[in-house]
Amino acid sequence: MIESAETLELLTSRVDGLERRIHALEALANSAASPQQSARELEAKLESRLDCIIEKKLDSRMEPAAVTPPPAMEPQAAEEQAGAVFPVLGKAVFGIAGAYLLRALAESAALSREALAGVAIAYALAWLVGAARASATRKMAGTIYAATSAMILAPMLWELTLHFDVLPATLTAVVLAGYVAVATALCWKHEQSPLLWVSYSTASLTALSLSIASRQTVPFSALLLAMVILCEYIGRRNLGRGVRMIVAGAADVALTALIFIYSGPAGSRADYPALGTIALVAPACVLLLTSCMSIGIQTVLLKESIRPFDAFQAMIAFFLAAFSLVFFLPDSGTLVLGIACLILAVLCYAASLGLFRNSPLQRNFHVYAAWSAGLLLLGSFCTLPPVWSSSLLAIAALAAVFLGDRIGSMALEFHGVVFIAVASLNEMLNYALQALAGEMPFRPTMSVLAVSACAMLCYFAGKERVGEAWQQQVLHLVPALLAVFAAAALLAQGIVRLLALAMTPDVYLVALIRSLTVCAIALGLAWGGSRWERLEMTRIAYAALAFMGAKLLFEDLRLGHMQFIAASLILFAMTLIGVPRLARTRRRNP
Repeated sequence: MIESAETLELLTSRVDGLERRIHALEALANSAASPQQSARELEAKLESRLDCIIEKKLDSRMEPAAVTPPPAMEPQAAEEQAGAVFPVLGKAVFGIAGAYLLRALAESAALSREALAGVAIAYALAWLVGAARASATRKMAGTIYAATSAMILAPMLWELTLHFDVLPATLTAVVLAGYVAVATALCWKHEQSPLLWVSYSTASLTALSLSIASRQTVPFSALLLAMVILCEYIGRRNLGRGVRMIVAGAADVALTALIFIYSGPAGSRADYPALGTIALVAPACVLLLTSCMSIGIQTVLLKESIRPFDAFQAMIAFFLAAFSLVFFLPDSGTLVLGIACLILAVLCYAASLGLFRNSPLQRNFHVYAAWSAGLLLLGSFCTLPPVWSSSLLAIAALAAVFLGDRIGSMALEFHGVVFIAVASLNEMLNYALQALAGEMPFRPTMSVLAVSACAMLCYFAGKERVGEAWQQQVLHLVPALLAVFAAAALLAQGIVRLLALAMTPDVYLVALIRSLTVCAIALGLAWGGSRWERLEMTRIAYAALAFMGAKLLFEDLRLGHMQFIAASLILFAMTLIGVPRLARTRRRNP
């Protein structure tokens, strides 16, 4: 478009110039008393010439530009490029030969092994420096030299630590840390991805292998944690983001091995040194803190979408920290874990609802919301007794459903349904099953009453609307089912308790009262679902029919009292006829 505008301006200027020349020629012809025909012929020629120029210019602009293919590499140049690889490989082989020479000198004891260890470390670092210099001009040569440095350093440290006993585990970890520091300094100003990949991968895998083989887990775990923190920092500078996966994976495996080894019986780790509680708990907590800070900076401060690897790594770090607290702090670890979970749940809820709910970064909202729900569940069970935790979850469910319905958040409503379902599984469902099909309980506990009331309120807090998806219908169906289950159990027990004031009801009468309760609940649900246009009530009415059929088979018929069986069958038959009719009834307008 820019070129077309420039072309039009050029043509316009040329047309103006030609018009001026034509007018000048006409004036000259008139002053010289020349015939008008010659002037007109000259004007026609000029106009035709101008039209030809314009057509040629426009045609040249409208034709697509010819794509010039890249020049093919000449056979001689390709041969030179392939031949340049062999000298580089030759130098690398010379480097490995030098490493074998140092190994032979160490076995012959011709020189001090400590001095040879220093020479070998300096030799590996020299190849790393050479790799950085070569990468500035030839990337392939830098990669090969970096691989040579790794092949020199890793076996050499293995031999010096395990075979010759020259380097203690702590000093070996320091050497690997220096190797990583040199590699980071060489790549700080200019990104050299192969050098970072080779050096960090070599250091992390060597540290992991030596931590298992040397039975010294603390120094190498500390090194891996330091590398994880360093990777998070250099990742902000777009240096070696991919290598974070290898370093983090090595740290996860090392800490898993640490927890597994030291959580077992003391006799199974006789070869391992004794460690204190701080040395056992701190590594996993540091890893979790690093992941949390990295994700917080990435999502909250930098306004970036959370990466799947970061979310997965944060969950691994959380489970490692949780296991370390539970295993190595048996007295207070569970309580500390629960309090930490509740604090993190509050922070995650604040971030998901306050920062990410209306932002385009919906992945952040869903990830933070899922974490907050899981943390609240775990924190409630770790900090409170089962009775109090059920009540807390029931209240949280009611708040989540009410708030989710008001602000239109389906995720928050889902959390409320999960909370009330988990709270019901703890005690209320067992009470309802006993009241409707087992031995009648004496009285409901305060936890059962609280969960039942919250289940009913959760159901009435949200109303199913026309055209909702099946996911939203399930969100209304689950609290409705729990509320009906609790109401039927409380009603059945209430009737039995009232009869007990005047007489002692036997098992046949209790079974009949249960049948009457279930049938009445089914008919009431069918009528209410039709009148108030609540589809979930109608569905639960048909589910109550199925429950009544199973109850007749496994309770009433098993007891064998004919009069009560006949009464239960009559109630069931009337309910089978009445539920479909009531469900088809529509609310009449007044």
